[in-house]
Amino acid sequence: MIFARSPHRRATALSALALCGALALSACSGGGDTKSSGGNDTKFVAGTGEITTVKAADRVAVPEISGETTDGEQLSLADYKGKVVVLNVWGSWCAPCRKEAPHLKQVADDTKDLGVQFVGINTRDLDVANAQAFDRTYKIDYPSLYDPAGKLVLKFPKNSLSPQAIPSTLIIDREGRIAVRALKSLNALELRAALDPVIAEK
Repeated sequence: MIFARSPHRRATALSALALCGALALSACSGGGDTKSSGGNDTKFVAGTGEITTVKAADRVAVPEISGETTDGEQLSLADYKGKVVVLNVWGSWCAPCRKEAPHLKQVADDTKDLGVQFVGINTRDLDVANAQAFDRTYKIDYPSLYDPAGKLVLKFPKNSLSPQAIPSTLIIDREGRIAVRALKSLNALELRAALDPVIAEK
């Protein structure tokens, strides 16, 4: 009987580990402190607020990120090689994401003709309609990959410049390497300060 139950115990342990990983991915950055969302007593752990810039010689490639968008289209980051890509991880349920959305929209519009492509990763929205409503509300017209379970974020290697909070933003250079990571909600000035040097690279 003991041996018959051990696979079940291992499965339970694996499920617990997976749940812990999912909870870690559910962190919502509010600018440096820990908050409770209220209603369902879900805890949102703030990001560090750090913006990390990497010298060109020290950059590593972004992992293969692809899948279906919130509009049902297929998208791969590899399609944008040769462009500077701003990759933003967000959720419609996340208050700091709502705060930064107009700033992302502004910078996306201002840099479109400079070879910059914005892409979102929408996470933890179990109903894609919520993500679509968010885009309509904030007039976001760039694509977002739909990642309700956080599987795309898990593709980033451990101890890499992964998007560890929600929202997080990565700036990917024209060679597909991570140049900047921001673990906070960004305003337009902060985003341009991080983005412009990467745009200027030849």
